[in-house]
Amino acid sequence: MKLYDYELSGNCYKIRLFCALLGLDIQRLPVNFYPGKEHKSEKFLAEINPMGQLPVIDDDGFILRDAQAILVYLAERYDRTGVWWPSSPEARGLIQTWLSFSDDLTRTASAARLHDALGYTEIDVHAARKGAHKLLRYLDDHLAVRHFNGSPWLHGGSPSIADIACFPYVALAPEGGISLDEYPDIRQWIWDVRSLPRFVGMGGIMAIDIGQDN
Repeated sequence: MKLYDYELSGNCYKIRLFCALLGLDIQRLPVNFYPGKEHKSEKFLAEINPMGQLPVIDDDGFILRDAQAILVYLAERYDRTGVWWPSSPEARGLIQTWLSFSDDLTRTASAARLHDALGYTEIDVHAARKGAHKLLRYLDDHLAVRHFNGSPWLHGGSPSIADIACFPYVALAPEGGISLDEYPDIRQWIWDVRSLPRFVGMGGIMAIDIGQDN
């Protein structure tokens, strides 16, 4: 499987992370997102993704774009346990709400990070941060209830693609000037995701060293 990838993209990272958690081998094809904007080139638009976005996978000739759609596809095709994308309509409906929530994180927390880290000065960073904090307050309240009821995950008793979809841009929020200090349940959830077997990190999100204390 090929992944058209940018190392610093949270949306690309969630695909790399999920593939690692599933034990899937992928061939990473680097795309010069910044400063080269290769994802907007005529060749990329014509041959890979006419929307000019990352990530994109090529699974033996099947090309799929959009991070959340890719997570669903990978779970449906390669998760033999049925844990990451449970089969019940109720579970899938609730998980889908978190996939949509992750898109809202991209529009807010990720946008603030693009402004601060990559110089996208056309972004209204104050509006992005305000929107991100609204989402994070909701997420922290949800996780507080989940923790009270005995589960650290967004849905169910095991991690799902809901957690993978939302994780990167929450964990990277401080790079956009968005502090997580007031969100204790989010910080615990970030730790729990980082503690998963076969977890892999990226710049700004490190794997936990064995023996490190919480």
